[in-house]
Amino acid sequence: MGTSAALSPLLARPDIWRGDQFASAPLPVLPSGFADLDAALPGGGWPRGALTEILLDGSGVGEISLLLPALQTLRAGGGWTLLVAPPFPLHAPAWLAAGIDLARLVIVSPARADEALWAAEQALASHAPGAVLAWAPRADARAVRRLQVAAAGSMAAAFLFRPASARSEASAAPLRLALAATAQGELEVELLKRRGPPLAAPLRLALRRPAKVISRESPREYDAPLAGSGPALRLQPQPLSA
Repeated sequence: MGTSAALSPLLARPDIWRGDQFASAPLPVLPSGFADLDAALPGGGWPRGALTEILLDGSGVGEISLLLPALQTLRAGGGWTLLVAPPFPLHAPAWLAAGIDLARLVIVSPARADEALWAAEQALASHAPGAVLAWAPRADARAVRRLQVAAAGSMAAAFLFRPASARSEASAAPLRLALAATAQGELEVELLKRRGPPLAAPLRLALRRPAKVISRESPREYDAPLAGSGPALRLQPQPLSA
């Protein structure tokens, strides 16, 4: 048996790929709603059953608007969305107007950072949510690996928000992005890691609202109007299986 023939079964696995090609057996995906981004993502969208790590300075550059089209698609299929430890009060009318079903949106506000990571891990292990968004400023490599293992055992689209300073750290997440707002009101998306060849240059995406840079000193002004203005979204815990 030749070397290439012997390697073929290995290269067919979704967790192994050639450096100059996308993985030959990509994971199921959730379309991002941005054609240029889907073209750059293995499989053509956000991976389901894997962790996506999103790195940014502070909040409010457009990270929620980036995920909204995927969450809208999830809603159409009746899926649940779970937000773990969001750093801002959510603006309920804006989320509703953006097409998110508030009856299938669950917010977990743990008292400690380690509890947030535990909650995200347990949610993924439950197979109940269609998407899990977790904020963990101080997650270490071990915690990220645990989330990736939990995500790999589910069909959820899992997103972990971490500071931009974490880009130099090793990560088990198969997809890593760095976000920044541009002076032209676009969102710059740098693909730091994907199951395929490196991307030559960052993508620039036009969001459905102007992107703006928000400093850490403005804690109530985030991805407006989805957060930081108007009535806050406060949900009571409810069964995910309903």
